[in-house]
Amino acid sequence: MDYLFERVAYLKGLAEGLNIKEESKEGKLLLGIIEALEEFAEAIVELDEHQEEMAEFVEALDEDLMDVEEEIFEDEDFDDDDDEDYDDDEIEFAEVNCPYCDEEIYVDEELLEEEDNEIVCPKCHKTIVIVENDHVHNGCCGGGHHHHHEDFDQED
Repeated sequence: MDYLFERVAYLKGLAEGLNIKEESKEGKLLLGIIEALEEFAEAIVELDEHQEEMAEFVEALDEDLMDVEEEIFEDEDFDDDDDEDYDDDEIEFAEVNCPYCDEEIYVDEELLEEEDNEIVCPKCHKTIVIVENDHVHNGCCGGGHHHHHEDFDQED
């Protein structure tokens, strides 16, 4: 950043060599500009020094964080290949319509295979009890899945 000071010094010397005096309007303007440039140069050098200090600090923090990560996760092996063990495509969902508000709800089919499952409708927040081979409501469920709820028990 020394080149900034060199440029300002050159302009000061040029102004002196041209006999620019502060008494004239143009002289005041040019000398004021040169003085402002010198202040800008000082501010830029100061900012550069602060930026270098911050870069060193961030580098030290990064090294400390790496040490902490190594300490915490030293026994765990994080491999990108581990993600292949979990395949979301294997989960099968069944569509069930809420008998109260007719909201379509997607339920893991494995839950439907278990006995007396309860699910809560995300829209109306009422509980729907799904009972295997209990009864099917004509058109109220959409997907034909068996469920039990108190309002429809009188249909049986």
